[in-house]
Amino acid sequence: MEATGNREQDRIIQLGLMVFEKSINTSPIYIFNALNSTNAEMMSEAMELHNITPDMLANKKKLHDTEGYGVFSELNTPDNIFIAHDAPSDLKMLRKENFSNKMTVIDTLKCARHLFDHLDIHRLQYLRYELGLYKNEKEEAENLNIVIRSHDALSDIVVAKLLFSKLMSKIKNKFDLVTDKEIFDKMIELSTTPVLIKKFKFGKYKGEYIDEVANSDYGYIGWMRDTLKLDEDMKYTLDYYL
Repeated sequence: MEATGNREQDRIIQLGLMVFEKSINTSPIYIFNALNSTNAEMMSEAMELHNITPDMLANKKKLHDTEGYGVFSELNTPDNIFIAHDAPSDLKMLRKENFSNKMTVIDTLKCARHLFDHLDIHRLQYLRYELGLYKNEKEEAENLNIVIRSHDALSDIVVAKLLFSKLMSKIKNKFDLVTDKEIFDKMIELSTTPVLIKKFKFGKYKGEYIDEVANSDYGYIGWMRDTLKLDEDMKYTLDYYL
């Protein structure tokens, strides 16, 4: 999905869905991708990323009135799995629309952090190139009759689908699993398991190993934990060294 920005008042302006029955390696049974209008003001920084302007949203339906949102709401049961890259962020945006998730969640971002922990960056577009996903996306897109564009809701889903297949293969080999159910169960587990981060991605020690900083400047670790707004993985990592 795409949004007007990353502030508390920002809202969804594009919803993309790809629905599969039983296996993600089969053809999707439903595809949806459409812009929707909102009363939230668009950030210029957001337009820079997704190239969606307020003019493009004029006369579009509200999110709740779109067919895709209706289908998504109907699928919102514990029997279904919601798969997304940085799923918590998507679910946070959906909660602003009074959507209460009941689906099981697989977060490909969290899984990628666990399985490709040698990488410092795990953004979807970075993994698209780092893992060579782009080599197969043209064929994938042609089968679905769509065009791949960065930061487009449906195009991101195609890339996430390719990443998901890569993650499945990695998990199968690493944990010696056999069935798709075993692999899915492991992905669900990893999606809720904090990651021990190796390097700082910001601050005065950006790029340095956290364990080394913990030994040389223990006070900085404590200051970060007590002062800064951190994500779950960084909190877990700092608590580990503290």
